[in-house]
Amino acid sequence: MDVQTLHKILVSVAALLLLGLLVRLYESLVKKPARVRGRLTKQGITGPPPVFLLGNILELRKARSSAGSSAKETTQITHDYAEGLLPFFQQWREKYGKFFTFSLGTKQILHVTRGDLVKEITQSASINLGRPSYHRKELGPLFGAGILTSNGPLWQYQKKILGPELHTDKVKGMTNLIWESTMMLLDSWNSRIEEEGGVADIYIDQDLLEISGDVIARACFGSNYSNGKQIFSKLNILKEAMSRRIFSIGLPGMSYLPTKNNREIWRLVKEVHTLIVNVVKERKESGHVHKDLLQTVLDGSKNSDFSGHGAEQFIVDNCKNIYLAAQETVAITASWCLLLLAANPEWQDRVRAEVVDIWGAARVPDSDMLRKVKLLTMVIQETLRLYPPGVALSREALKDLKIGGMDIPQGVNMWTMVSKLHTDPDIWGPDSYSFKPDRFANGVSGACTLPQSYLPFGFGPRSCLGQNLAMLELKMILGLILTKFTFSVSPKYVHSPVMKLVIEPKHGIHLLMKKL
Repeated sequence: MDVQTLHKILVSVAALLLLGLLVRLYESLVKKPARVRGRLTKQGITGPPPVFLLGNILELRKARSSAGSSAKETTQITHDYAEGLLPFFQQWREKYGKFFTFSLGTKQILHVTRGDLVKEITQSASINLGRPSYHRKELGPLFGAGILTSNGPLWQYQKKILGPELHTDKVKGMTNLIWESTMMLLDSWNSRIEEEGGVADIYIDQDLLEISGDVIARACFGSNYSNGKQIFSKLNILKEAMSRRIFSIGLPGMSYLPTKNNREIWRLVKEVHTLIVNVVKERKESGHVHKDLLQTVLDGSKNSDFSGHGAEQFIVDNCKNIYLAAQETVAITASWCLLLLAANPEWQDRVRAEVVDIWGAARVPDSDMLRKVKLLTMVIQETLRLYPPGVALSREALKDLKIGGMDIPQGVNMWTMVSKLHTDPDIWGPDSYSFKPDRFANGVSGACTLPQSYLPFGFGPRSCLGQNLAMLELKMILGLILTKFTFSVSPKYVHSPVMKLVIEPKHGIHLLMKKL
């Protein structure tokens, strides 16, 4: 065979391979999304028309940019803020109703706030209604393949090993370490108040992050918790970098480009991985048997079919999941709780009186005392209603599903808008935007017409495993603060909720604190 013939054959093979690649790309990027959207359209599900390859990304980006530039910042504390965070949803709801579809690139999303569908979705126990696959890609640097993003057998295995460690009976044993961490903060606030003449203007956000970080570091690492706090610091920086990337709503594939922000993310991922691996190495070399969350994860990595690298990644991913889920939800919720109590002094007085009456002179309140503080529980529930950790909960149809009599094709994602459900007047009444803890006097079922719409900790089999620990921490931290201080809203505070990975105060929360 001469060189010219060989060259023609190679060119023909290359052309065929290129053609095959183009056909596959056309199928996955054009034909498949069109088929999925067509199946939804035939069932009467419509939405804003997508742009080739980008879907509705450009609309979302433009609307978010406009919302950011015109965001309201005020000293008046109002709780009707969701439309400012996601203005495009309000526009689409008005045009297409409470059930419509839109596209993120080639990924089809169903927006769901219709009561009957929310009820069916939240009551579904199907393993085929899982975490969105794109979360693994977008949030991979933060969560990897840990319990918050995994599906199928891996998720089931992670839940099996972590679930028992976060059960109510196990969590009760953490009251002492929560008390110790909180008392360190209260001592520092006491000193500040004395130094500033009886009243201190305190920026509470970072202090509360440190408490919740200290608690989970102790719970996870035991006596070696200082290493855990170092990992927390790196993860918080990584979280900020990820927020900048995720909510920039850029073009598909931007996460792979070596931008300044992406390079910072890649560097932090390596540093966190190394820190966790070093802690594990020290634990193994010590030869001591520990009873903490880290040991549970280590044992789980041994009792599995993971390879050496797979076992190491399993440990790193689940440690990161535990840290991020446990720290931020508690700290941000505690911040919002204290703000709402500061802005509603009558409730602050009522809850304080209840806590003092039930806890009495106890050095560390026991689990029974924590269970009995009903007014404090109602305040926490109302805070989680008005300021849920997440704006939306998302699920992906891992196989074709039927929900509410509708066929949901495999790969379609369903977004349940928590902040909208939590303030829907049809569900919560005409005072849905008011701070009114009394609505929970008879539990969630007595607070609204659709209990399934209350989703502060998620829903179904994928609900938050750490919610028992979160509630224990919130009751202990808030109760101890109420017994030591009285507080009001500082003139420095500017009300401007923003959406990062959770809903948080843009400028933090300043409170005027006085000792009782």
